[in-house]
Amino acid sequence: MSRIVLGVAGGIAAYKAVELLRQLSESGHEVTVVPTRAALAFVGAPTWAALSGRPVADDVWSDVHEVPHVRLGQSADLVVVAPATADLLARAAHGLADDLLANVLLTARCPVVMAPAMHTEMWENPATQANVALLRARGVLVVEPAVGRLTGADTGKGRLPEPSEIAAVCRTVLAGAPQELVGRRVVVSAGGTREHLDPVRFLGNRSSGRQGYALARAAAARGAEVVLVSASSLPDPAGVSVHRVQSAQELAEAVLTAAGAAHAVVMAAAVADYRPVERLATKRKKTETLTLELVRNPDVLAELVRVRPPGQVVVGFAAETGDAHGSVLEHGRAKLARKGCDLLVVNEVGDPGHPTGFEGEQNAATVLAADGTSYEVPLGSKDVLAGVVWDLVVARLPAT
Repeated sequence: MSRIVLGVAGGIAAYKAVELLRQLSESGHEVTVVPTRAALAFVGAPTWAALSGRPVADDVWSDVHEVPHVRLGQSADLVVVAPATADLLARAAHGLADDLLANVLLTARCPVVMAPAMHTEMWENPATQANVALLRARGVLVVEPAVGRLTGADTGKGRLPEPSEIAAVCRTVLAGAPQELVGRRVVVSAGGTREHLDPVRFLGNRSSGRQGYALARAAAARGAEVVLVSASSLPDPAGVSVHRVQSAQELAEAVLTAAGAAHAVVMAAAVADYRPVERLATKRKKTETLTLELVRNPDVLAELVRVRPPGQVVVGFAAETGDAHGSVLEHGRAKLARKGCDLLVVNEVGDPGHPTGFEGEQNAATVLAADGTSYEVPLGSKDVLAGVVWDLVVARLPAT
């Protein structure tokens, strides 16, 4: 059981921290909530105390004999602040100690995660950006805010990520995710593309996008700036910039555009090999037989390798089945030779219910490297495989 301090600053998104508290508590963690005085104007102390099962204080004068302003930070395994307002980020960056939460942040010797939430103009203000940069330089994991509906009718960047995604980041950090991707930019693709026949029907595959999302989430937890090109309908991972696409051509354009400034690109998406020559503007009527003319889609992985800048690490995925022409690994090795990427993650897929690959919560794979080495990843969560992939990527990145 880990000891977590959940700091809550005074923004309207404080109500979402109630769900974060519930998820962390139900995962078996001991959670102490430390709200600011402003946060208590949005969610009262009785709510925090009832859900955490622990007393709640916002000042350094409560239970003085226990020295809470020092003890809480010293004993925590993780401090997470959600929401972190512009005011809280500024006070933390400049070492102020004017309330209990600020004192906890000063005394913490454990990982610190901050999930900002504020209006777009406040987030983009140079003062806020300077404070975020300072905190990150000191090792604080500041999660990028989401894009969406803000207070009132406003929409933009500054929305608190979903509690489930913040909880996932916390679990990854507690598992010991190193911060060796700080200052690095990575691109991840995820999900199965759709090639539309008409406004109703499409050619597609069974990829859910879970493995790509696990990779994006793990990279963000290691401090990277992450761009996720998604053909999936899963919720946005916390701290990740998401570019949604549908077709293989849309995915190729988005990935190649984002990859130009990236240190690493991981192509986890299941990209359709073919698309219809013609897409009808109206619904295709039912007939006894249907003949479709298809054309090859662009080979995104091969193009990435062809145009990549010096030092960029490119990772491909190969969902394979063995056949009369070779085993899963033989097909994987042939694909690695054709594509020329640095790493190729090969996993066996099958019909629905197959323990690895598409749609499931687990995966197993063999990671093949261009230098001839290989790494077996036994059946486990897709988060575990994501961690192995990033370990191998980091080992191949040039020093900064």
